[in-house]
Parts: sequence; structure tokens; C-alpha cells
Amino acid sequence: MGHSHQHTGGSPAPSAPAIAARRRATLLLSVVLVPLGVLTLVAMVLLWPSGDRSTLDVASPYATADGVAFDRGTVREVGEADCPSSRPTVDAGGTALTCTIAYTQPAGGGGLVPVEVTPELAKTDAVEPGDEIRYLDLSEVMQGAAPYVFVDFVRSVPVVALAVLYAVVVIAVARWRGLRALLGLAGALVVLAQFVLPGLVEGAPPLLLGLVGSTVIMYGVLYFAHGVSARTSTALLGTVVGLGITALLAAWATDAAHLTGVGDENAYTLVNASDELSISSIILCGLIISGLGVLNDVTITQSSAVWELYELAPNTSGRRLFGSAMRIGRDHIASTVYTIAFAYAGAALPVLILVSLYDRALLDTLTSGELAEEVVRTLVGSIGLVLAIPVTTLVAVLVVRAVGPRPARRSHDDVPGEGATPAVLAAGGAGTLAPGERLVALGGRRVPGAEPGA
Repeated sequence: MGHSHQHTGGSPAPSAPAIAARRRATLLLSVVLVPLGVLTLVAMVLLWPSGDRSTLDVASPYATADGVAFDRGTVREVGEADCPSSRPTVDAGGTALTCTIAYTQPAGGGGLVPVEVTPELAKTDAVEPGDEIRYLDLSEVMQGAAPYVFVDFVRSVPVVALAVLYAVVVIAVARWRGLRALLGLAGALVVLAQFVLPGLVEGAPPLLLGLVGSTVIMYGVLYFAHGVSARTSTALLGTVVGLGITALLAAWATDAAHLTGVGDENAYTLVNASDELSISSIILCGLIISGLGVLNDVTITQSSAVWELYELAPNTSGRRLFGSAMRIGRDHIASTVYTIAFAYAGAALPVLILVSLYDRALLDTLTSGELAEEVVRTLVGSIGLVLAIPVTTLVAVLVVRAVGPRPARRSHDDVPGEGATPAVLAAGGAGTLAPGERLVALGGRRVPGAEPGA
């Protein structure tokens, strides 16, 4: 959900001027973020889907005919035997085919049933004794063919165990903030499931739908996980700007690169399900949403970096503060950009392997229908997050400079010679240095009265 760089229990308590500056910053940012939040909520209400799916016709792959059922069971033994599906061939005088059979104990009790494993899965040797599987029971409707056919593994236990382990690790390390982040993630999934997905199904404007849904998610996630503060508000403003940039780039790229998505089997199913569904619209909305997590990460980091640097050295000029924070941001850019690329590459690894086997030029491969969507998603998301870093940094610098305490300017009477450094002030105030006395000057500048070469 992004890094947090706010003060923890082990950090020194902020000073009174720092606390006052944070309050003024929160008030200043509220002038922008509160109207934006209200506008987003109004747009969400206007775009809220009706829930009417009467025009949608999708055949569920888990629907069964009369007499057919999905059952669960535990595999007791796996072996090679004559395929039950080849019995009609044998009855006609042919030769039976050999296939992998998983002898399974039904969850409802009874004797072992021979579940025929598909050839593709049999090649991987994935089905082993002890596995819990789902299979199709055709025994009441089919005669002389395979009455039990493998469908899928039951993965409930390992997936739930991983989810519990993830939650335990996050809460153990991040404590209450980690718990709030997990709850924020749950809320974000609710927004996707109840607002974005039904809106796409009903043909809502994808650009507006993606922006509104993403903005609502970021408002909830950032404030809930990181608390209401000037840092969080600055990060939120930078995130919204980054979302706007990403949305504009996604809208242009989807049209210019002709991302139709019709090369995907699921896309074909959706196209045939409803005349109101647009695969290009779904891709456009997906391009906006896909970069939310990384965008949130870089903006909260940059906002916290600026505030930490400012509170450590409140007399730092705005230009120097921006430069210091951007040095941190550049390191973050360097790591985050290839993080996005590797994340998408890992998700599309089967497709990458397949297209790498084709005898095609590299450019043709990367711009092919199989990979173009992933390439564009990577580029659009990366551009959005890279530009969000200087924007967030600039907003944070402007805010801290606008609300921070103004250091009193010293007159020449208070300074031991024009151009004196902090080392002079710390060493002797307005006193005069004795001849030959050495003083190390900060910043490499020579101090008047100090011995040359000191």
C-alpha cells in the first residue's frame, strides 16, 4: 500500500513549530482536496451502476445440465489405464487409448471413482495422491464414455493459508498501520467490485469511470492507512495529478495503438455476451487502475522525504530542498520502473515464451497483438509514476515553504564578517578571531580572519 515515513514511537517528538506548520499545511491542502473529494463523490453517485444485467448473456462454465454435477474428492491413487472415454471405440472393435486415471474418494462418501485426467494436465504430473480435486460426474447421463472428468484442483487451504500468513506478517511488522492498510485494501476491492466492474458492464465512460474509481480508492486508502496529515494530503494531491497524466496517456495510447483485446479468449466471451461491452473501454480503465499501487508508493515516499528534510533543516531554501528530495526520487524511479516491467513480464510469461518461439523480428513481437497491451500498460504506468514524483515533490516543497516558520534574518552586526558560516557562529559569535587562529569553515568557504590553508 506504499511506504510510510511518518514519525513512529521511537522517533523524537516534533517541535511545536513543526506541529503548527503541519496544521497550517493541512488547512492549505484542504482548500484543494476537499472540493476535489466532493466532486469525486458526486461523480461517483451519478455514475453508480443500476445493477441491471438483463442485457448480459454469459454462459457459466460451471453450470450443469440435469443429471450432471460437480463433485469434490481426494485422490488416493494415480496410474495409467485404458481411458474410460475410449470405451465406444473399443465396443466398435477399435483399440483403447491409455490415459492417466486419478482414483478419487468422493467427499460425500462411497467407493473410489476413476477420474479421467486431461492429457495436457497429465503431461505435468501435477495430480498426486492426497490432492483434493473437483470433477464432473456424468455417470447418470452418459453411457459408454468417461463418467468422471477432472475439472480443477481445490486450492482453498493453501490460498487461505497464504492470505493469513500475509496478514500476520503485515500486522506484525507494521502493526496498526498494517492493519489499516489491509482494511483499506479490502475497501478498494469493494469499490472495484461494486462500482468499476458493473459500470464497465453497463457501458459507462471508461476514462471517467477509471478516474473516479481510482480517486475514491486513493482517498480512502491513503487517509485510512497513513492518517490525516499534511504529508498524506501532499501525497494524495501528487497521486491525483499522476492519475490524471496516466489517464490522458492511456486514452491516447488505447486508440493510437489499436488495443482491441480481441486476441484474448475472455475478451471474445465478453464481446459475445453484450452489445454494450467495449473491450477497448475495459483496457483503458485497466491501464488507469493498474498503476495505483506503485503510484501511491512513490508519492507517499516523496512527500515524507520532503517533510523529513525540511524538519531537519528548516532554513533550507526551496530550490535546495527540491533538489535533495529529487535525488531520493530518482533512486526510487530507477527501482520502481523495472519493478513494473518485471511484474508485467512475470504475469505474461507464458505469452512471452510462446511469441519468443515465433520467427519474427523483436519490434514486430513487442508490437504484436499478444504483447502490445502489456507493453503499453508498462509504458503508460511508468510515465505516470515518473512524472508524479517531481509534481509531488514540488507540491510538498511549496506547501512546507508556505506554512513553515520563517527564520529571523541576521543583520551584519550579528555576523562576524560578511559571508561567515555557521561554524563561525557556533565557535565565537561576534567575537574577533586571534591572529593565526584556525577555524574549519563549513561548505569549504574561507572565513575572514582565519589563517589561509586552515
